[in-house]
Amino acid sequence: MEPYPRYITPGFKPFDPLELARKTEEITCQGDLKKYSKFLCAGVYQGISTGYTVGCCLRCIFCWVNWSRDFPEKGMDFYSPQQVFKKLVFYAKKKNVPRLRISGGEPTLGKEHLLKVLDLVNTTDYLFILETNGILFGYDRDYVSKLKKHKNVYIRLCLKAGTPEGFEKRTGAKGDFFELPYLGIKNLMEENLKFHVACMNDPALMPDSENQIMKKKLKKLGYFDYLEEEFCDPYYTSVQRLEKAGYHIFNQKNRD
Repeated sequence: MEPYPRYITPGFKPFDPLELARKTEEITCQGDLKKYSKFLCAGVYQGISTGYTVGCCLRCIFCWVNWSRDFPEKGMDFYSPQQVFKKLVFYAKKKNVPRLRISGGEPTLGKEHLLKVLDLVNTTDYLFILETNGILFGYDRDYVSKLKKHKNVYIRLCLKAGTPEGFEKRTGAKGDFFELPYLGIKNLMEENLKFHVACMNDPALMPDSENQIMKKKLKKLGYFDYLEEEFCDPYYTSVQRLEKAGYHIFNQKNRD
């Protein structure tokens, strides 16, 4: 059995992200219960009540999430969909914000759990922002189809690469699975869901040639809407993961 991947180091062995999703769900999900590290109201999106979930199916070198991404078996509590919903509403009311989200690790892990949370959100007027890397949305069309009835959901799908080589280098996942997030975008468009695409195309991490390939792929898919372009911020965990992978971009005085 392959060891559970933690974070990328030089010479790492690329992994199957679908298999990692399965292994992570075995650790972080029990029926419709799922592990979370904390709940609070975050300042992004002009204020949003947020539950931080545990575990992911990628190992992005620039990820800001705490170490529960890499070590999901260590501590943390399980919450039911009802408990998550109540926590999210509590913090939304406390800070008087109209938005909810699940963030941190990969929110689409634990399909049964997430869909039940969204069923509860659907009984309210809150906007739910679903952030995802798109892996499972590309693999499981049924997952995307089941989101159609949730009128309050808006999806932010974040691309990590424009080529299989870039995908493998920066996420740790095998380049063979590079197309899954793009297929996720295609599925979202075909289901006529509300979403936009983000991309980690910081020039310190993604060469301009790859960035242009990524944008051409999006146009070929028929995606011409808003593209949110991200820069890597120097969160403690981001810096640590980058350094473990052999990158030292935050030590540079000038970034290309």
